[in-house]
Amino acid sequence: MSALSMNRNEREAFLAQAHVGVISIADPARGVVAVPIWYDYDPTVGVWVITDPRSIKGKALRAAGRYTMTVQVSTFPYRYVSVEGPIIEERDTSKERDLRPMAIRYNGKEDGDAYADSYPENIGHVYIMRPERWLTQDLTKVPAETFTEKKEV
Repeated sequence: MSALSMNRNEREAFLAQAHVGVISIADPARGVVAVPIWYDYDPTVGVWVITDPRSIKGKALRAAGRYTMTVQVSTFPYRYVSVEGPIIEERDTSKERDLRPMAIRYNGKEDGDAYADSYPENIGHVYIMRPERWLTQDLTKVPAETFTEKKEV
């Protein structure tokens, strides 16, 4: 493990934060489908996303049976977690079990409730992935003086 890699606790804590992820799914007809998406994570369950099974993402997820999720902090100091693995469960979305908590995670209680209330009960499928491979980097581990102005030679 490199000095800039996150250990298990660090990567799980980072992934548990509400970042927008980028899901990447192999699709032989198109190459790779890669789009931003809301997600959630629990170390005892895995990573899950919600999408319409008839969408390009949904069709690709079903065909591939696995996906990669990359989550990043795009301001300095940069950090990212990329996690990949098989889909271990696909099920109908429940507004109360799945959509509302996801909407509140990203929008707060009031706006999350309003978002969830604007959708019908079953808006798609939940795709739960069991992480098998992790890539991480955390530039907060680099000493601050490394990034100071360069001195003239």
